[in-house]
Amino acid sequence: MGEAGLGPGEVAKEISEHAKHSGDHTSRHDRRISIIEAALLAIVALTAAWSGYASAKWSTESRLTVAQASTARNAGNAADLEGLQYRVGDALTFNAWFSAHVQNDAADEAVAIRRMRPNFQDAFNAWLATDPDHNPRAPAGPQVMPEYQQPQVVQAKALKAQGEKLFARGSDEGEHADDYVRITVYLATVLFLVGISTQFPIPVARYGLIGLGVLILLFSVSQLAQLPAPH
Repeated sequence: MGEAGLGPGEVAKEISEHAKHSGDHTSRHDRRISIIEAALLAIVALTAAWSGYASAKWSTESRLTVAQASTARNAGNAADLEGLQYRVGDALTFNAWFSAHVQNDAADEAVAIRRMRPNFQDAFNAWLATDPDHNPRAPAGPQVMPEYQQPQVVQAKALKAQGEKLFARGSDEGEHADDYVRITVYLATVLFLVGISTQFPIPVARYGLIGLGVLILLFSVSQLAQLPAPH
């Protein structure tokens, strides 16, 4: 997700050198092609400035979005861990009750029940209602009952899903930045071709370089038109 662009100074220098060189050789070259070359340089300057800005903007958006994705994932992992801790605690209190129940110790059973979390007590009461002591088809324990809810687990899934979505968006934004960088490279090629065209005394060679530069510029502009603009 790199950033690249043609600096305004580079383009301005190229235009200045081109104008100077064209002025020194006006007698040998057609004025019209010199005007076309200057126009091309000006268009390249504007297009490259936009492409460089868009690349930097998308790159920044990508970094911010990926950072948000990382934050959401970390929060999801923390919620998942919190839910696991509650689940282990609920299992421990149930084991304490079950041990007292096996020993017919009503006092210890009452203590274990009081130590249960309200959410777990709802599931525990629903489980007792299935008569697990005499019903072989009763659920294995309160934690498999529909009444046993873990908001932390639900929150963790939502946060992780959000993190995945943000990461995918950040990757797309990074690809947009790379696309703009690639177009900037094309524009740099146009700048190079126009710059060296003035060094050729043969009109055919000069026209050929300018024509190639125009084709690359048109291709670059068509690619820019298909890319999403930065927010």
